Amino acid sequence: MSLDIDRLGGYLGAQGLGSGQRPTLTALSGGQSNPTYRVEVGGERYVLRKKPSGALLPGAHAIDREYRVMHALHGTAVPVPRMLTYCDDATVLGTPFYLMEWLEGRVLIDQALPGMPREERAAIYGEMNRVIAALHAIDPAATGLADYGKPGNYFARQISRWSRQCVESTLPMSTAMHRLIDWLPEHIPPGDETTLVHGDFRLDNLVFHPTEPKVLGVLDWELSTLGHPLADFAYHCMSWHIPASLWRGIGGLDLDHLGIPQERPYVQAYAAATGRDPMAHWDFCMAYNLFRMAAILRGIGQRLVDGTAASADAAQTASKADPLAELGWVCAQRHAARHGA
Repeated sequence: MSLDIDRLGGYLGAQGLGSGQRPTLTALSGGQSNPTYRVEVGGERYVLRKKPSGALLPGAHAIDREYRVMHALHGTAVPVPRMLTYCDDATVLGTPFYLMEWLEGRVLIDQALPGMPREERAAIYGEMNRVIAALHAIDPAATGLADYGKPGNYFARQISRWSRQCVESTLPMSTAMHRLIDWLPEHIPPGDETTLVHGDFRLDNLVFHPTEPKVLGVLDWELSTLGHPLADFAYHCMSWHIPASLWRGIGGLDLDHLGIPQERPYVQAYAAATGRDPMAHWDFCMAYNLFRMAAILRGIGQRLVDGTAASADAAQTASKADPLAELGWVCAQRHAARHGA
């Protein structure tokens, strides 16, 4: 669906952006969910992110939540872009959208960080660890986000949500996904905690300073909510378990040679910063997150079938769902072997 550039220009002018001039839009690659564009108008650059058109899964593409959480976090220890405007008038661009500031920096895609010195790789990973620890230290009530999600029972609610999406999908489901849907609800670890969670905290959802190992902004908050911080952190650590040859992983790489920390010291750094020990039920957390990621990728596959996929490489991305589910089932079996369940 083509966007009405003139109508957008009029809207921006009414918001005091662009002085009524006609904007130019450039689609930004990388996103599988909400179409994202660079907007240039009046000598300024912005980022526009909108809900896709067509039939959508319930609760998906919640750009209003993205706008709300980033607006709330601006000025806290968690770096985010400044929010400029949110528009829920579908007559402007066909679906709701928001604008935020353009951050001039680096988005690093390959987690092996090719071409970098060992010391810089270590610093980049240390900065990621610092930022996610800072996120999990945010007081939701103090930032106006006390009602941003339901407190407690995060694992149970998320397993139910993603299981339901898988069952309701028209796509065939692998044996590993069936097994995880049955196994996960029966093996949720004891203990609970609620913090603000990002839901998709990974290297390529961060904007780094152009030359320094410093995060300027955390992006893509569509899956954020109130939830269990160790679920969020374990999601971030899936990279160590996913082979580099499969998708977005560093598994099997010579991390010591690269200067990238091994998983255990990386987890220990988070534990030292937060006072939380993730290792007691780490295999469950990893099984859960690999299942959840597989479910998300199946959702991309469903949007491809439905004709609403936002990215040209949606089919390739969706094809990773079953291998991730297989890895998740391996983690589940390892948890069962260690805990006798």
